[in-house]
Amino acid sequence: MSLETLKNALPDYARDLKLNLSSLATEASLTQQQRAGTFVASALASRNAATIQAIVAEFGPQLSAEALTAAKAAAAIMGMNNIYYRFVHLMGDSSYKTMPAKLRMNVIGKPGVEKADFELWSLAVSAVNGCGMCIEAHEHELRKADLSADAIQAAIRIAATVHAVAATVEGEAALAGVEIAQVAA
Repeated sequence: MSLETLKNALPDYARDLKLNLSSLATEASLTQQQRAGTFVASALASRNAATIQAIVAEFGPQLSAEALTAAKAAAAIMGMNNIYYRFVHLMGDSSYKTMPAKLRMNVIGKPGVEKADFELWSLAVSAVNGCGMCIEAHEHELRKADLSADAIQAAIRIAATVHAVAATVEGEAALAGVEIAQVAA
């Protein structure tokens, strides 16, 4: 599936998502690697097969093999970290904040790409997964690396749009299943 096919699969009520996908695909405030990796990591975080296939088919070739692996690694490690650190953040018992996580996170230290790019992809996944603690930590690292607020916002706009596309595609598939079940009954 291509990005164009994915956009065409969106219903008319999601026209804004189609337009956002098109404009974000050429977002100028990010490098090609940052943009493509953000799309890939966000798609993987969306957990929707059609969205993942279309996004990786479109943006995967824009990444080196190492960068594609790093974008996948950002989605994977943040899938774990976002759950853990959201728990730590939301717990009323502050003792959890002083406890070591005891989770392996070696890829964060050696992601195989520029640290800022990996942080950007981790930020996008953290936004999709709703972990405030991780969002703050990754945004802080990006600002230390002199990434502009415009670039950071662009990555979050990509994450938000990709997530909305995935939810819409999945919702429409579920509705189609309901409609088919009603006809069969």
